[in-house]
Amino acid sequence: MGSRDASPSVDRPSFPLAARPAYALAALAGVVYFLGFPGVNLWPLSFVALVPLLLALRGQAPRRATALGLVHGIFISLTGFYWLFGMMQRFSGLPAPLCALMMLALCAYQGGRTALLGLLYARAERRGWPAAPAFALGFVASELVYPLLFPWYFGASVHNAPALLQAADLGGPYLVGLILVAPNLAFAELVHARMERRAIARRLVAVGLAIPAIAAIYGAVRLRQIDAAIAVAEPVTIGIVQGNQPLKGRVDPLGTNLRLTKALRDQGAGLVVWSEGADLRTYPEERYEEIVKQEVTHRLGVPSIIGTGISRRTETHRRTYFNTALLSDAEGTILGRYDKQHLLLFGEYLPLAKTFPILYRLSPNSGRYSPGVSLDPLIFGAHRLSVIICYEDLFPDFVNGMVRHADPDLIVNLTNDTWFGDTTEPLEHLALAQLRAVEHRRYLVRATNSGLSAIVDAAGRVVMRGSQYREEALIGEARYLRRRTVYEQIGDAPYDACALAIALMALVEKKRIFRTAASP
Repeated sequence: MGSRDASPSVDRPSFPLAARPAYALAALAGVVYFLGFPGVNLWPLSFVALVPLLLALRGQAPRRATALGLVHGIFISLTGFYWLFGMMQRFSGLPAPLCALMMLALCAYQGGRTALLGLLYARAERRGWPAAPAFALGFVASELVYPLLFPWYFGASVHNAPALLQAADLGGPYLVGLILVAPNLAFAELVHARMERRAIARRLVAVGLAIPAIAAIYGAVRLRQIDAAIAVAEPVTIGIVQGNQPLKGRVDPLGTNLRLTKALRDQGAGLVVWSEGADLRTYPEERYEEIVKQEVTHRLGVPSIIGTGISRRTETHRRTYFNTALLSDAEGTILGRYDKQHLLLFGEYLPLAKTFPILYRLSPNSGRYSPGVSLDPLIFGAHRLSVIICYEDLFPDFVNGMVRHADPDLIVNLTNDTWFGDTTEPLEHLALAQLRAVEHRRYLVRATNSGLSAIVDAAGRVVMRGSQYREEALIGEARYLRRRTVYEQIGDAPYDACALAIALMALVEKKRIFRTAASP
């Protein structure tokens, strides 16, 4: 008995880890992941942020791996999206304890993305598939298919590292995320090998470390090419009105916007952009062009894009409301209109509220908007402008579809992040929006009510940025560019294939696949 107890423990497998250290590592990975977020901006941690999670998941049964992924995702949301609590209080009007419970529920839902990753990875590993490819495929599949209320992509962590961001024109945020996953797999292998006292899988480490290096070289080349294209592109002086109006109790918001617009016009702005909902009034669709010109745009004296609301009377004599952007010329004539299509849950609509109107009594601050349907560009002289409103800029597939349809030479984003308070959310939102500029090699103009308003160039660099919670009349230069990219052409098709591949790996044993392939 004594000799059996004294057998060398180093010969026993180190993985899977026991529950307590595994869950601790999953939580640690969530916190380190957050430290790479905008606001903290320790983006080099993205190269190792997933290592604790990889250690925690290694060899685990699918059920525990799913739970570990959930813990990881919850800690990402609790730290990176701490501002959800304040948003829920402002919008729902519910008591703080109930808002706290709702926030925890939402964080658990958001954590479902990495729970899905843990499940797919563990099932694939159990069926004999190599761990590193299974994790990479599971990672991109979970980012692609899991629906988040507030979308976030790992690739946005390197928004301040332009060389690593440039691969987005090949594969969107998913490819940038995979570039960051690669060194995580390499460093995790070094730890695995040491803990198991075995030889290092040198090919895995070499490939994992080479991928970000290759991406950086590609980025350096593309930055020079894009800078050359920017140098010869037609410039346009952009004015951005940041009215810094509160959510409630606004005092003369139209007067503020008119005053700031006049200042920008006097500075030579060729196009002025207001934020989402800068004009609080809602105009009837039957006469909105006439009324808006008479009451607002004829007073501007400069071509402008304003955020406002349009209502349409339905067959049942009720009104349908739209969150709208209108383009006007220097005389105030309305040239085009875009209605927001991706509406914010709870903020702009309530599910089933049209069927059960009593839901609005439970959430009195929620809006009653309907989605628009057209992706057509706004025609501005010889140029085509695509407008996206608020968090539509977080959906790469949506923006990709719009750009393919409209073929614009400038993307304009109207946003209002006021409901998130003085938090890191505007920084995170801007970082995510930067990817859209790289994916389509267009300039992106962002006008926000309370910040952060910005101009982002075609390489994803912020070339002009305002402050948070300050009334500002910002002016800067953008360029009209129209360049097709690989990601624009192929979209998410490669990642659809990745999702199908990991689903197959999670369901079918590797031996069975190769046995079937080898049979005559």
